Amino acid sequence: MSYFAFKNHNIYYDLQGIGKPILILNGIMMSTKSWEPFLNSFTASNSLLRVDFIDQGASDKAKIEYTQDTQADLLSALLDYLKISKINVVGISYGGEVALHFAIKYKQKVDRLLLFNTTAKTSDWLKDIGEGWIITAKTRDPRAYYFQTIPVIYSPHFYHSRIDWMKNREKVLAPVFSNPVFLDAMERLTRSAETHDVRDSLQYIEAPTLIVTADEDYLTPMPEQKYLHQNIKHSFLVQLPQVGHASMYEVPFVFASLVLGFINNPDVTYAI
Repeated sequence: MSYFAFKNHNIYYDLQGIGKPILILNGIMMSTKSWEPFLNSFTASNSLLRVDFIDQGASDKAKIEYTQDTQADLLSALLDYLKISKINVVGISYGGEVALHFAIKYKQKVDRLLLFNTTAKTSDWLKDIGEGWIITAKTRDPRAYYFQTIPVIYSPHFYHSRIDWMKNREKVLAPVFSNPVFLDAMERLTRSAETHDVRDSLQYIEAPTLIVTADEDYLTPMPEQKYLHQNIKHSFLVQLPQVGHASMYEVPFVFASLVLGFINNPDVTYAI
């Protein structure tokens, strides 16, 4: 297991493969382990860097107050530690928001940027959903927390067609959602996103950017990604039909194809 130090925290990371580097950033409830189904695809022709943010996975629980901007500073420190000068950045949800902070603050370190199910600002809508998560977490009832947080992440189409998978998901997550250490970390992670607002800074993103929206995403609906597309130069927008917020789980083949195609295509412009 590999760790580096950041602000008196031990931060877990994993680097595998050879080739053009990809940094993939976790959603709020995810960890580096969440990307294991994609390892074969993402390391076939690329190197893949995974990292657990503060309060995630195998990284230390928070010893400081932090925001998503702090998590972006963590990424910059990690790249310096690994002597990686420039990297392709992929983020989903919370990870996409951190990717925005990173691409604005450390734009010289970003080759290409991919944003899945991402928003430029934590809206009142999203903040209140997060408050519901926090209040439910304090009950220490794993089933209540599961039903408050998980069903809305998936599209109705996926939920109905994969109901056996969803029921198994409930069993898998029960011990996790019974862990008070995890629930307290989730509260801090949720709070860290409350001040997220980069609307006035999107103009400073210079990397070619692929923005992916899903038409059954009820946490960060399509207008959020359309706003990003309208305000990030050199950006492209792709819409996934009958897909929800957890696009990497619902359509993993499409998710991986978009990532690898956008990153590994040697051309950005064509003489047509």
